[in-house]
Amino acid sequence: MRQQLTTDTVERFVNATPQAVYDLISDVTRTPDLSPDVVSCTWLGGATGPAVGAEFKAVNDGRSRPNWSNRPIVAVCEPGREFAFRRTEAFAGTILWRYELIAENGGTRIRESYLAEKPVSPVGWFIIGGLYGRKDQAGDLRIGMEATLARIAEILEPPATPAEPATDAAAT
Repeated sequence: MRQQLTTDTVERFVNATPQAVYDLISDVTRTPDLSPDVVSCTWLGGATGPAVGAEFKAVNDGRSRPNWSNRPIVAVCEPGREFAFRRTEAFAGTILWRYELIAENGGTRIRESYLAEKPVSPVGWFIIGGLYGRKDQAGDLRIGMEATLARIAEILEPPATPAEPATDAAAT
């Protein structure tokens, strides 16, 4: 069966401000702390932080195969609201990755999504499925997005404080 990659979205509420979430996800050098699929990210061309048009090098985990790199370009930078970047690779099409941040109940609803703007070519699918063994790329991406949002929550949400032990007023 030939794979397809079109679009998908996952979302999660985190108990952190939209600005705190934005600051974490827009610092692409922190991406390996968030995504199970990324080994490293570094800004390129003198960029030191997020700005529309800034380019960075991302190295993806090949798991049992060699890692591979790509050079995404920041597409949207709206502090506290949205961060998006576009990744184009030979044979692997163009994918727009987006994080939308919605203030909700004192925290943030994060929507992470991707949109295949240019489809993966048959050669790209051969590389993804045949050489890298990824038979369900859309499913793998969804699992990765869910893991990323869970990690964001883990980093930004304060740890639960243990409940105070009950005092027995009659014992005193």
